[in-house]
Amino acid sequence: MSAHGLSKEFRGRRVLSDVSLELSPHTVTGFLGANGAGKTTAIRLMLGLLSGGGRTLFMGRPLAQWRGPADVVGAVLGGVAGHPKHSVRAHLRMVAAGIGAPSERVVEVLNRVGMQDAAGLRLGGLSLGMAQRVGMAQALIGNPRVLVLDEPTNGLDPHSVHWLRRFLRDFADEGRAALVSSHQLAELGQVADEVVVLARGRIVARTSMSELSGTARGRVGVQSPSLDKLTPLVEQRGGVLRVTAPGTAEITGLSRFQVGDLSAEHSVPLHWLDERPTSLEEFYLSVADQEYESR
Repeated sequence: MSAHGLSKEFRGRRVLSDVSLELSPHTVTGFLGANGAGKTTAIRLMLGLLSGGGRTLFMGRPLAQWRGPADVVGAVLGGVAGHPKHSVRAHLRMVAAGIGAPSERVVEVLNRVGMQDAAGLRLGGLSLGMAQRVGMAQALIGNPRVLVLDEPTNGLDPHSVHWLRRFLRDFADEGRAALVSSHQLAELGQVADEVVVLARGRIVARTSMSELSGTARGRVGVQSPSLDKLTPLVEQRGGVLRVTAPGTAEITGLSRFQVGDLSAEHSVPLHWLDERPTSLEEFYLSVADQEYESR
Protein backbone atom coordinates (compact mmCIF):
# COMPACT_ATOMS: atom_id res chain seq x y z
CA MET A 1 0.00 0.00 0.00
CA SER A 2 1.21 3.50 -0.78
CA ALA A 3 -0.46 6.80 0.16
CA HIS A 4 0.54 10.00 -1.62
CA GLY A 5 -0.15 13.60 -0.67
CA LEU A 6 -3.14 13.00 1.59
CA SER A 7 -4.75 16.25 2.76
CA LYS A 8 -8.02 17.23 4.39
CA GLU A 9 -9.84 20.33 5.54
CA PHE A 10 -12.75 20.60 7.97
CA ARG A 11 -14.72 23.86 7.88
CA GLY A 12 -11.86 25.70 6.26
CA ARG A 13 -9.24 24.42 8.69
CA ARG A 14 -6.54 22.14 7.31
CA VAL A 15 -6.15 19.10 9.54
CA LEU A 16 -3.96 16.97 7.24
CA SER A 17 -1.21 18.20 4.94
CA ASP A 18 0.66 16.21 2.28
CA VAL A 19 0.82 12.91 4.19
CA SER A 20 2.63 10.17 2.27
CA LEU A 21 3.71 6.73 3.43
CA GLU A 22 4.32 3.22 2.13
CA LEU A 23 3.75 -0.18 3.68
CA SER A 24 6.11 -3.02 2.84
CA PRO A 25 5.45 -6.77 3.00
CA HIS A 26 6.71 -8.54 6.13
CA THR A 27 6.46 -5.23 8.00
CA VAL A 28 4.44 -3.73 10.84
CA THR A 29 4.41 0.05 10.52
CA GLY A 30 3.58 2.15 13.55
CA PHE A 31 1.63 5.34 12.85
CA LEU A 32 2.37 7.55 15.85
CA GLY A 33 0.80 10.76 17.01
CA ALA A 34 -0.96 12.45 19.88
CA ASN A 35 -4.74 12.52 20.05
CA GLY A 36 -5.85 14.99 17.40
CA ALA A 37 -2.69 14.67 15.32
CA GLY A 38 -4.69 13.41 12.32
CA LYS A 39 -4.06 9.65 12.42
CA THR A 40 -7.70 8.58 12.12
CA THR A 41 -8.39 11.16 9.40
CA ALA A 42 -5.42 9.87 7.40
CA ILE A 43 -6.55 6.26 7.78
CA ARG A 44 -10.10 7.07 6.66
CA LEU A 45 -8.72 8.85 3.61
CA MET A 46 -6.59 5.82 2.78
CA LEU A 47 -9.62 3.55 2.98
CA GLY A 48 -11.86 5.86 0.96
CA LEU A 49 -14.14 6.57 3.91
CA LEU A 50 -13.48 10.30 3.62
CA SER A 51 -13.03 12.52 0.59
CA GLY A 52 -9.96 14.72 0.39
CA GLY A 53 -6.74 15.36 -1.45
CA GLY A 54 -4.17 12.78 -2.50
CA ARG A 55 -4.56 9.12 -3.40
CA THR A 56 -3.86 5.69 -1.96
CA LEU A 57 -2.93 2.64 -4.02
CA PHE A 58 -3.19 -0.97 -2.93
CA MET A 59 -0.86 -3.15 -4.99
CA GLY A 60 -0.83 -0.43 -7.63
CA ARG A 61 -4.59 0.27 -7.81
CA PRO A 62 -7.09 2.39 -5.89
CA LEU A 63 -9.17 0.30 -3.53
CA ALA A 64 -12.37 1.10 -5.46
CA GLN A 65 -10.93 -0.62 -8.55
CA TRP A 66 -10.59 -3.98 -6.83
CA ARG A 67 -13.55 -6.32 -7.34
CA GLY A 68 -13.07 -7.74 -3.85
CA PRO A 69 -11.60 -4.98 -1.64
CA ALA A 70 -11.94 -7.16 1.48
CA ASP A 71 -9.39 -9.50 -0.12
CA VAL A 72 -6.95 -6.59 -0.34
CA VAL A 73 -7.28 -4.73 2.95
CA GLY A 74 -8.91 -5.40 6.30
CA ALA A 75 -9.50 -2.63 8.81
CA VAL A 76 -10.40 -2.37 12.49
CA LEU A 77 -11.49 1.14 13.40
CA GLY A 78 -12.70 0.57 16.94
CA GLY A 79 -13.94 -2.90 17.86
CA VAL A 80 -16.80 -4.50 15.96
CA ALA A 81 -19.99 -2.91 14.62
CA GLY A 82 -23.07 -5.11 14.57
CA HIS A 83 -26.45 -5.65 16.21
CA PRO A 84 -25.82 -6.24 19.93
CA LYS A 85 -28.27 -9.19 20.00
CA HIS A 86 -26.53 -11.04 17.17
CA SER A 87 -24.12 -13.80 18.09
CA VAL A 88 -20.48 -13.53 17.06
CA ARG A 89 -20.95 -16.44 14.66
CA ALA A 90 -24.08 -14.98 13.04
CA HIS A 91 -22.48 -11.57 12.64
CA LEU A 92 -19.37 -12.95 10.96
CA ARG A 93 -21.46 -15.18 8.69
CA MET A 94 -23.34 -12.10 7.48
CA VAL A 95 -20.04 -10.34 6.83
CA ALA A 96 -18.72 -13.37 4.95
CA ALA A 97 -21.88 -13.53 2.82
CA GLY A 98 -21.59 -9.83 2.06
CA ILE A 99 -18.09 -10.15 0.62
CA GLY A 100 -18.66 -13.50 -1.07
CA ALA A 101 -16.49 -15.55 1.29
CA PRO A 102 -17.49 -19.13 2.17
CA SER A 103 -19.11 -19.64 5.58
CA GLU A 104 -16.26 -22.01 6.50
CA ARG A 105 -14.03 -18.96 6.61
CA VAL A 106 -15.81 -17.84 9.79
CA VAL A 107 -14.54 -20.89 11.67
CA GLU A 108 -11.01 -20.26 10.40
CA VAL A 109 -10.84 -16.63 11.52
CA LEU A 110 -12.45 -17.36 14.90
CA ASN A 111 -9.77 -19.97 15.52
CA ARG A 112 -7.07 -17.56 14.44
CA VAL A 113 -8.11 -14.85 16.88
CA GLY A 114 -8.78 -17.31 19.71
CA MET A 115 -12.54 -16.73 19.82
CA GLN A 116 -13.80 -20.16 18.78
CA ASP A 117 -15.29 -20.81 22.24
CA ALA A 118 -17.10 -17.46 22.22
CA ALA A 119 -18.83 -17.88 18.84
CA GLY A 120 -22.25 -18.14 20.48
CA LEU A 121 -21.91 -15.00 22.60
CA ARG A 122 -23.89 -11.91 21.73
CA LEU A 123 -21.99 -8.90 20.47
CA GLY A 124 -23.54 -6.73 23.16
CA GLY A 125 -22.10 -8.91 25.90
CA LEU A 126 -18.48 -8.90 24.76
CA SER A 127 -15.71 -7.34 26.79
CA LEU A 128 -13.59 -4.69 25.10
CA GLY A 129 -10.77 -7.15 24.47
CA MET A 130 -13.14 -9.75 23.02
CA ALA A 131 -14.78 -7.13 20.81
CA GLN A 132 -11.38 -6.15 19.47
CA ARG A 133 -10.67 -9.79 18.57
CA VAL A 134 -14.03 -10.14 16.82
CA GLY A 135 -13.25 -6.95 14.91
CA MET A 136 -9.95 -8.53 13.90
CA ALA A 137 -11.76 -11.68 12.79
CA GLN A 138 -14.12 -9.57 10.68
CA ALA A 139 -11.18 -7.81 9.04
CA LEU A 140 -9.53 -11.16 8.24
CA ILE A 141 -12.49 -12.86 6.57
CA GLY A 142 -11.38 -11.74 3.13
CA ASN A 143 -7.79 -12.96 3.78
CA PRO A 144 -6.34 -9.48 3.09
CA ARG A 145 -2.75 -8.62 2.23
CA VAL A 146 -2.91 -5.40 4.27
CA LEU A 147 -4.32 -4.83 7.76
CA VAL A 148 -5.08 -1.35 9.12
CA LEU A 149 -5.73 -0.92 12.85
CA ASP A 150 -6.69 2.38 14.46
CA GLU A 151 -5.72 2.57 18.16
CA PRO A 152 -6.19 -1.19 18.70
CA THR A 153 -4.76 -1.26 22.25
CA ASN A 154 -7.14 1.30 23.76
CA GLY A 155 -8.66 -0.17 26.91
CA LEU A 156 -7.12 -3.62 26.46
CA ASP A 157 -5.90 -5.66 29.41
CA PRO A 158 -2.27 -6.89 29.43
CA HIS A 159 -3.25 -10.38 28.23
CA SER A 160 -5.08 -8.96 25.19
CA VAL A 161 -2.20 -6.60 24.39
CA HIS A 162 0.24 -9.51 24.51
CA TRP A 163 -2.00 -11.49 22.16
CA LEU A 164 -2.21 -8.55 19.75
CA ARG A 165 1.58 -8.24 19.59
CA ARG A 166 1.97 -11.91 18.69
CA PHE A 167 -0.84 -11.73 16.17
CA LEU A 168 0.67 -8.74 14.33
CA ARG A 169 4.10 -10.35 14.26
CA ASP A 170 2.67 -13.57 12.79
CA PHE A 171 0.64 -11.59 10.24
CA ALA A 172 3.73 -9.73 9.02
CA ASP A 173 5.84 -12.89 8.98
CA GLU A 174 3.39 -14.31 6.43
CA GLY A 175 4.56 -11.66 3.97
CA ARG A 176 1.71 -9.23 4.67
CA ALA A 177 1.77 -5.61 5.85
CA ALA A 178 0.12 -3.94 8.82
CA LEU A 179 -0.41 -0.28 9.69
CA VAL A 180 -1.10 0.34 13.38
CA SER A 181 -1.97 3.80 14.64
CA SER A 182 -1.39 4.41 18.32
CA HIS A 183 -0.23 6.77 21.02
CA GLN A 184 0.71 3.80 23.24
CA LEU A 185 4.42 4.02 22.45
CA ALA A 186 5.77 1.34 24.77
CA GLU A 187 3.47 -1.31 23.32
CA LEU A 188 4.02 -0.28 19.72
CA GLY A 189 7.77 -0.27 20.21
CA GLN A 190 7.64 -4.01 20.88
CA VAL A 191 6.05 -4.94 17.56
CA ALA A 192 6.71 -2.23 14.96
CA ASP A 193 9.42 -2.57 12.33
CA GLU A 194 8.99 0.95 10.96
CA VAL A 195 7.51 4.07 12.55
CA VAL A 196 5.99 7.19 11.02
CA VAL A 197 5.34 10.19 13.29
CA LEU A 198 2.43 12.54 12.65
CA ALA A 199 2.12 15.93 14.40
CA ARG A 200 -0.38 18.69 13.58
CA GLY A 201 -1.45 16.82 10.47
CA ARG A 202 2.05 16.51 8.99
CA ILE A 203 4.58 13.70 8.94
CA VAL A 204 7.56 14.96 10.91
CA ALA A 205 9.73 11.85 11.13
CA ARG A 206 10.23 8.31 9.86
CA THR A 207 12.63 5.66 11.07
CA SER A 208 13.07 1.93 11.48
CA MET A 209 13.26 0.31 14.88
CA SER A 210 16.62 -1.18 13.92
CA GLU A 211 17.96 2.30 13.21
CA LEU A 212 16.44 3.63 16.40
CA SER A 213 18.17 0.98 18.49
CA GLY A 214 21.52 1.67 16.80
CA THR A 215 24.41 2.80 18.93
CA ALA A 216 24.60 6.21 17.27
CA ARG A 217 21.31 7.19 18.94
CA GLY A 218 22.04 5.62 22.30
CA ARG A 219 22.91 7.01 25.70
CA VAL A 220 26.10 5.85 27.37
CA GLY A 221 26.27 5.68 31.15
CA VAL A 222 29.67 5.96 32.83
CA GLN A 223 31.13 6.02 36.33
CA SER A 224 34.54 7.58 36.77
CA PRO A 225 36.48 9.51 39.42
CA SER A 226 37.81 11.69 36.59
CA LEU A 227 34.71 13.11 34.92
CA ASP A 228 36.36 16.53 34.84
CA LYS A 229 39.03 15.07 32.56
CA LEU A 230 36.59 13.02 30.49
CA THR A 231 34.20 15.91 29.78
CA PRO A 232 36.43 17.95 27.41
CA LEU A 233 37.55 14.78 25.63
CA VAL A 234 33.95 13.81 24.92
CA GLU A 235 33.11 17.33 23.73
CA GLN A 236 36.09 17.35 21.37
CA ARG A 237 34.67 14.23 19.70
CA GLY A 238 31.24 15.85 19.25
CA GLY A 239 29.54 14.24 22.23
CA VAL A 240 27.79 15.69 25.26
CA LEU A 241 28.49 14.62 28.85
CA ARG A 242 25.91 15.35 31.55
CA VAL A 243 26.71 14.60 35.19
CA THR A 244 23.78 12.76 36.80
CA ALA A 245 25.31 12.03 40.23
CA PRO A 246 28.72 12.28 41.90
CA GLY A 247 31.10 10.28 39.74
CA THR A 248 28.31 9.27 37.33
CA ALA A 249 27.41 10.76 33.95
CA GLU A 250 25.39 10.20 30.80
CA ILE A 251 26.99 10.69 27.38
CA THR A 252 25.13 11.23 24.12
CA GLY A 253 26.52 11.47 20.61
CA LEU A 254 29.13 8.72 21.07
CA SER A 255 28.84 4.95 21.29
CA ARG A 256 30.13 2.96 24.26
CA PHE A 257 32.97 1.70 22.07
CA GLN A 258 34.04 5.26 21.29
CA VAL A 259 33.84 6.25 24.97
CA GLY A 260 35.82 3.19 26.03
CA ASP A 261 38.55 3.77 23.45
CA LEU A 262 38.70 7.47 24.32
CA SER A 263 39.11 6.73 28.01
CA ALA A 264 41.82 4.15 27.40
CA GLU A 265 43.69 6.45 25.01
CA HIS A 266 43.84 9.25 27.60
CA SER A 267 44.18 7.06 30.71
CA VAL A 268 40.83 8.04 32.18
CA PRO A 269 39.69 5.30 34.60
CA LEU A 270 36.18 3.94 34.09
CA HIS A 271 34.45 1.93 36.82
CA TRP A 272 31.30 1.31 34.80
CA LEU A 273 30.28 1.66 31.16
CA ASP A 274 26.87 0.87 29.70
CA GLU A 275 24.74 1.85 26.72
CA ARG A 276 20.96 2.16 26.51
CA PRO A 277 19.37 2.58 23.06
CA THR A 278 16.97 5.45 22.55
CA SER A 279 13.43 4.27 23.22
CA LEU A 280 10.55 4.83 20.84
CA GLU A 281 9.01 7.17 23.41
CA GLU A 282 12.16 9.31 23.59
CA PHE A 283 12.39 9.46 19.81
CA TYR A 284 8.73 10.40 19.43
CA LEU A 285 8.85 13.10 22.09
CA SER A 286 11.98 14.63 20.58
CA VAL A 287 10.56 14.98 17.07
CA ALA A 288 7.04 15.88 18.20
CA ASP A 289 8.30 18.53 20.62
CA GLN A 290 10.39 20.09 17.85
CA GLU A 291 7.28 20.34 15.68
CA TYR A 292 5.14 21.94 18.37
CA GLU A 293 7.89 24.33 19.44
CA SER A 294 8.36 25.49 15.84
CA ARG A 295 4.71 26.56 15.53
